[in-house]
Amino acid sequence: MVETTLNLTDTELPKGSLLRRLPLVFIGLGIASLIYWAVQYQMDHARAMYGYLFAFIAVLSLALGCLVFVLIQHVTRAGWSVTVRRIAEVAVALLPLFIIFFIPIALSIHDLFPWTHKEHIDEILAAKLPYLNENFFMMRSFGYLLIWAVMGVIFYRLSLSQDAKNNFKLTATMQAISAPSVIIFGLSVTFASFDWVMSLQPHWYSTIFGVYFFAGCLLFGLSFITLVAMLLQKIGVLKTAISKDHYHDLGKLMFGFTIFWAYISFSQFMLYWYGNIPEEMEFYTHRMHNGWDSLSWAIPVINFFIPFLALMSRVLKRVKLVLAINCLWVIFVHLIDLYWLIIPAYNDPAMHEGPTHFQVAMVDILAFLGIGLIFLGAYLLVLCRRKLLALGDPRLKESLAFENI
Repeated sequence: MVETTLNLTDTELPKGSLLRRLPLVFIGLGIASLIYWAVQYQMDHARAMYGYLFAFIAVLSLALGCLVFVLIQHVTRAGWSVTVRRIAEVAVALLPLFIIFFIPIALSIHDLFPWTHKEHIDEILAAKLPYLNENFFMMRSFGYLLIWAVMGVIFYRLSLSQDAKNNFKLTATMQAISAPSVIIFGLSVTFASFDWVMSLQPHWYSTIFGVYFFAGCLLFGLSFITLVAMLLQKIGVLKTAISKDHYHDLGKLMFGFTIFWAYISFSQFMLYWYGNIPEEMEFYTHRMHNGWDSLSWAIPVINFFIPFLALMSRVLKRVKLVLAINCLWVIFVHLIDLYWLIIPAYNDPAMHEGPTHFQVAMVDILAFLGIGLIFLGAYLLVLCRRKLLALGDPRLKESLAFENI
């Protein structure tokens, strides 16, 4: 390890920084986008809600990816990640926002989920009604959001308290509660993905769908953490705190979970393909017609082969520009993947006529910009008010001296 001297002036944003002036701009633009989305909602409320659901889950997946990153670092007692962990902690502190963002979905579930319509209940869905019913769905949904919000706030507050009190016992507390939190997180994310995405086509089911969704969340979170770290260094902070070795480790995690996502994705497809049971093939049938087939064949290439080759090299992972491009690509294809998971369900003739071909609707863009910009504005607002490092963590010295072998 190499001793690195930390300049405390590099641990918070300068008062004149542009990032300090952007939060309210982003929040204002986000609110304006949602207002325009609401206008479009009046024209075709069902299609607008599919766009909103996509936007909600896309932005939520970022916060969940950061949450699981924080939990993993504590449960493994990782020292290398201390200097980048606060970037993720700020994102998880904003998880209570999604309780508010979920309200339009709660009010419009009849536009989204076939199992809420009695006329669409057949023998298969009738057997699922003890689970797929509106009251239980609402209880579960707000339960997931409350669990994540409590987790996010607790870990963020404990980290800040550790900075203020320099109490190393708080580290032990976070380590102790992180283990059960990982289990609760895994179960809640799995069932949330079942409820909010898989039940859009309720005849179909996959026991590994939650793992598929989790892998995408973590990839989004890792890419976001890496990009924010680079941005902060670009404006003159955290220069000595985050090194090429930290970026190398973040790149390795991205590389590993790219392979993991591909493994889960292929396993899921292969099982249904050779089983060839009509109700099980429904999910892929919708995505092999009406223009979605081209995207279906493209996803393995853009979501696995390109990131796999780009992240394989040790040298490339240590070049900031190359790693930044890879991060942007991973985020882009993750959003495409979520879009592919959610929007084709609108074509289900049991619910809507839907578009005859694949197309990106204005309501999808407006909803994503609305929720995304509000979240980003709130993120910068919190980031600007606190130290950018977990200065009270006893492993900070280890992280500053970290070398990737």
